[in-house]
Amino acid sequence: MDLSKYVANLILFFRRLRIRAFRAMGGGGGGAEEELTAQETALYDRQIRVWGVDAQKRLSKAHVLVCGVNGTTIEFCKNIVLAGVGSLSLMDDHVVTEDDLNSNFLIPHDESIYGGRSRADVCCQSLKDFNPMVRVDVAKGDPSLIDGEFIDKFDIIVVSCASLKTKLFINDNCRKRNKHIAFYSIECKDSCGEIFVDLQNHSYVQKKPGGDPKQQELAYPSLQEAIDVPWKSLPKKTTKLHFAMRVLERYELSEGREPGETSLSDLPAVLALRKDMCDRMSLNESQIPTALLERLVAAGKKEHPPVCAILGGILGQEVIKSISCKGDPVKNFFYFDAADGKGVMEDIPPTPAD
Repeated sequence: MDLSKYVANLILFFRRLRIRAFRAMGGGGGGAEEELTAQETALYDRQIRVWGVDAQKRLSKAHVLVCGVNGTTIEFCKNIVLAGVGSLSLMDDHVVTEDDLNSNFLIPHDESIYGGRSRADVCCQSLKDFNPMVRVDVAKGDPSLIDGEFIDKFDIIVVSCASLKTKLFINDNCRKRNKHIAFYSIECKDSCGEIFVDLQNHSYVQKKPGGDPKQQELAYPSLQEAIDVPWKSLPKKTTKLHFAMRVLERYELSEGREPGETSLSDLPAVLALRKDMCDRMSLNESQIPTALLERLVAAGKKEHPPVCAILGGILGQEVIKSISCKGDPVKNFFYFDAADGKGVMEDIPPTPAD
């Protein structure tokens, strides 16, 4: 059995035992109330001990939208549903294919169940079963066409398997609203992954061992501002994966491709684009190894389940930090490569030293 599926099923088993226990005491509902109910306190007691009652109350009132349901985002969804988020909406009208079965552990290997249904629809009920106290629903539509009125319903928006154009559109709309809406994008390319974070202006409490809690302020750039930063201005130690992902997304955009619609036959054209971008950005091509681009191009839409679990876990942790306003958040990129097993945070553009 796949390890990630085994762990998920084990968590679900014990969660259901606890749900049955507090339901027997007359529990259920109450997630949107000002105070946590006795049933919520009983269900979430372990995590309340970690991040406190106030953080759990904030979490129970948060509304999350996920645009793009794949192996990576479903790991994230599992984590925040188990944690007790207020509501989760899934937007993905793509019909399930056999390729989805390889990484999305919530889609059963039974065509009579998933046949002709959307990814969001198939995964919705399973997520409800993980934690019936969380409202999970399907939001039909095209992420590239969502309007401000719809966006206002949410506190957190996560985008995946979407074009750069769509990500920029949603991120820009989040920033134009009168309320604070945190934006995340996340992608898994087989054994590599990237998370982008835009919390706009974020205040949080930083607490270090032996020290007093301190209020901190962070100002985040938009996605457009972050990817427009001249490469020559970035530190030499900047991960090569950052540059490689920019080349790949530019290639997909220029060719009118959907995310992941690449194969090894595209490699010569991608290498030519690398040369052009490096020349314009005054960056040595060795900073974007051919072998790395070859891996990303060959990956197509494939996701490596263990990497999905890692990225989904990191994103879940970051969203909880954002909602609770506790702990140092990622600013503003996170990269993971299973080839070396390292996770790297990149602050782009770099925050000036105090």
